[in-house]
Amino acid sequence: MGIFSRTTGYIRDKLGKTRDKIATSLSSILSIGRKIDDDLLDELEETLISDDIGVETTTKLVSELREAFHNRQIAATDDIIPFLKEHIKNYWPDSDRQLHQAQSGPTVILVAGVNGTGKTTSIAKLAYILNQSGKKVLLAACDTFRAAAVEQLSIWADRIGVQIVKHKTGADPAAVAFDACDAAIARNVDILILDTAGRLHTQKDLMMQLTKIRDVVTRKIPGSPHEVLLVLDATTGQNAISQAKLFREAINVSGIILAKLDGTARGGIVIAIKDQLDIPVKFVGLGEKPEDIAEFNPETFVEALFT
Repeated sequence: MGIFSRTTGYIRDKLGKTRDKIATSLSSILSIGRKIDDDLLDELEETLISDDIGVETTTKLVSELREAFHNRQIAATDDIIPFLKEHIKNYWPDSDRQLHQAQSGPTVILVAGVNGTGKTTSIAKLAYILNQSGKKVLLAACDTFRAAAVEQLSIWADRIGVQIVKHKTGADPAAVAFDACDAAIARNVDILILDTAGRLHTQKDLMMQLTKIRDVVTRKIPGSPHEVLLVLDATTGQNAISQAKLFREAINVSGIILAKLDGTARGGIVIAIKDQLDIPVKFVGLGEKPEDIAEFNPETFVEALFT
C-alpha cells in the first residue's frame, strides 16, 4: 500500500453523506422483483444525474446498461449495481493516479484553486504525508495578495514540521517562486510545493499570473512543474467542472485534489470530472486533520460509494 492509501472502511465512513443519498435513491428504483424496462432505466438516469454524476457521464452509463440488457448480459435489477461499479472503475487507468516525480533534483508541485476551496489545507495535508514518508518538503507562499494566506501557510508549516519560503504581503508571486526554487536546490529538497493565489477563474490577468509562476519554475528547474494540481471543492458539485476547464486552459492541470469530500452528498462529481475533463482526481480530502487525505483509488471509492 502507498503512503496515501486508506482502507475501504475508512473511505466508506468519510463518504457517508454521498453514499446515503445514492443508496436511498437507488433502493426506491431497484426494488426486489421489479423488472428492467425503459421506465426503470429512465428513472435510474434521472437519479444518477441528481447524484452529481453528471448528464454526459450518466447518459453514457445508462446507454451501456441498456445495451447490456438488450444483449441479455443483465437480466434482473440485482445485476445493475455490480454492472455500474465495474464500468465506473474502468474509467481510471493506473497511470492516471500516480504522483509525478523528478528523476533527479527537487520535484516541483504547483497548486492552484479558487479561494475557499480548501487549497491551503490540502497543501498542508499533502506536505504532511510526504514529510512523514521521509521526503524533505519545502513550501512556497506564492499567494502574496492576502496576508492571511501567507500566515495560514506559515502556521501549517510550523505545525507539520516543514520549511517555508515567503516574502512580504504584496510581493511578486513569481519572485517567491524564483527564490523557492533556489532554496529547494541549495537545501537538497525532495519536494517543493508552491501555493498560489486563490484567483477567481474568471479574471484573465490573474490567470496570466499563474502562467508566469509556472514559466519561472520551468526556467529554474528544467522539466518542472512535475505536477500541476488543482484543488476543487466537492461541495460545489457541477460548478467545480466549470472551474477546472478554465484552469486547465491556463496552466495545463495534471491532476485534481478534491477537497471536503467528507462534508458533501455530491461525491459523485469525482466520476463526472474524469469523464468530462479527462483530468484524474489524484487525491481526496476527507477531514480537517493533516492525515485526512487519501490517494484516489477507484476500486475503493466505487465500492465505498455503492455499498
